[in-house]
Amino acid sequence: MQLAELDRLVRELLPMEEMEQTDSSLNGIQVGTSRDEIRKTAFAVDACMESFTRAADWGADLLFVHHGLFWGLVLPVTGVHYQRIRFLMENDLALYAVHLPLDAHRVYGNNAGIVTILGLQNIEPFGSYKGQKIGFKGTFTSPEEIDSVLAKLGLLRKDCLGILPFGPADIVSVGVISGGAAREVDQALEEGLDLYVTGEISHQVYHQCLEGKINMIAGGHYQTEIWGVKKLAEKIQEGTDMETRFIDIPTGL
Repeated sequence: MQLAELDRLVRELLPMEEMEQTDSSLNGIQVGTSRDEIRKTAFAVDACMESFTRAADWGADLLFVHHGLFWGLVLPVTGVHYQRIRFLMENDLALYAVHLPLDAHRVYGNNAGIVTILGLQNIEPFGSYKGQKIGFKGTFTSPEEIDSVLAKLGLLRKDCLGILPFGPADIVSVGVISGGAAREVDQALEEGLDLYVTGEISHQVYHQCLEGKINMIAGGHYQTEIWGVKKLAEKIQEGTDMETRFIDIPTGL
């Protein structure tokens, strides 16, 4: 399909227009291509030289990422930014990015991926960011311990950026916001949840969690944001003749 067709398809699937005032990312096509057809699309979390080179080596026409190159600021095309754009243009590799709409989507989003793999029930929107709910909350059918939650996420304690085990040992209610949402634990506390799952940890939330008696898992910004690109790659491959591939580039952060 043509790049414009793929753009229309993604915009039909994800609420990009709804979040234009909320999201500083330039969602959509960030770098174009002269190619008439997009036959192979690589998916990755981050726009970086490693994802660019691995996509190009695979023969991709397009790289779809969660974290793109443009974040609401005018950037001079110099240094690392210049090298990245130059590589994309020299290899005729298009770049497409979707940030918050890929966090918040009920089916294809990062947070939807996490609540699904955890097996949560009674799913509801959770976690307000600039007036929009971007996460989800739900309950386990039977109580779980922190280590069993980690096992569902495919994580070990040593893999996590932080674990604050200050809530009930038997966990029933869980709130999830992927990525850099440590301080949104306040909203989990307000709702009386047993566990809050996010990507990053912050010194500022330690005593809030301790005194509020809540558990918190910071599973890594990267590791909590692989779900959206994976799920969207599967959806696009199922519904078109597009060939897709997920490029895994963990940062440990």
